[in-house]
Amino acid sequence: MKINAKPKVLVVDDEPTNLQILNEILQSDYHLLFAKEGTKGIELAISEEPELILLDVMMPGMTGHEVCKILKSNEKTKYIPVIFVTALTEVGDEEKGFQLGAVDYIIKPVSPPIVKARIQNHLSLVNVNEVKATRLQIVQRLGMASEYKDNETGMHVIRMSHYSQSLALAFGYSSEAAEEILNAAPMHDVGKIGIPDHIIQKPGKLTQEEWEIMKRHPQIGAEIIGDHNSSLLKLAKSIAITHHEKFDGSGYPFQLKGEGIPLEGRIIAIADVFDALTTARPYKKAWEVDVAIEFLKKESGTHFDPTLVEKFVSVLPKILEIKNQWPEKNDTEV
Repeated sequence: MKINAKPKVLVVDDEPTNLQILNEILQSDYHLLFAKEGTKGIELAISEEPELILLDVMMPGMTGHEVCKILKSNEKTKYIPVIFVTALTEVGDEEKGFQLGAVDYIIKPVSPPIVKARIQNHLSLVNVNEVKATRLQIVQRLGMASEYKDNETGMHVIRMSHYSQSLALAFGYSSEAAEEILNAAPMHDVGKIGIPDHIIQKPGKLTQEEWEIMKRHPQIGAEIIGDHNSSLLKLAKSIAITHHEKFDGSGYPFQLKGEGIPLEGRIIAIADVFDALTTARPYKKAWEVDVAIEFLKKESGTHFDPTLVEKFVSVLPKILEIKNQWPEKNDTEV
């Protein structure tokens, strides 16, 4: 079977002449799908999942605006870029289209260079977003891989990542920077992949020799992540190697102290420990939330950054929302 490598573009317009013009402009570069009315356009968008949709506004029956609204409410089509191709030139018309989720407007009669350039630009943005999404999935999956070695679960990774994001926002991070914390946090314990099973899965207390081996996992994690230009992976590496440092300098692997510990490491330390305390494990029951909070306060200034502990407590309602949203199956509080 021959695979068509051309990007798939759906054109929805009730005028055959307009369909013919766009066909002549685009057929050499794109695999084109055509619909002469809105209902058919929606059906093709759902069944064919094109990379981009060119959509007329003024059509009999269902207008382009109505079509766009339906497409943006459907999980299968909501992320497909929609460009309106229309004779309407009023600012209010364009504003309405953008409010409905369109990414661009092309005015009729169309200019071939403009049509080609606009489509290429928006498909490039789609590709960039796909690369980002794929990279994030790889980071998250690698982070979860470490949980197969431990007595923790994928829910731990999800919860502590969201706790970290909420704490970062409370501290004053921008939404973008806090989201990057969310995305990098799952990698915090990836180094456990390199710890022998008989140590990491031991139900009882570790010997001193075993503990020294366990303490290597931050550096192993940093080595696994490696050095990259990606801001996300740089952040993940910093988190992996510093989340077991303590505010008083008694942590590991480098005995960093106070603000000498990167802020992201201090944030993850609180989120990670809080989730570990409030979640049941084969070797312990879950602590009650208020007991865990008292522990964070008690360790403020020794294990944890005092300012961050205060911020964590201030967003406790949000933390509890996250905890309830991603529960463990067998949590038993004491």
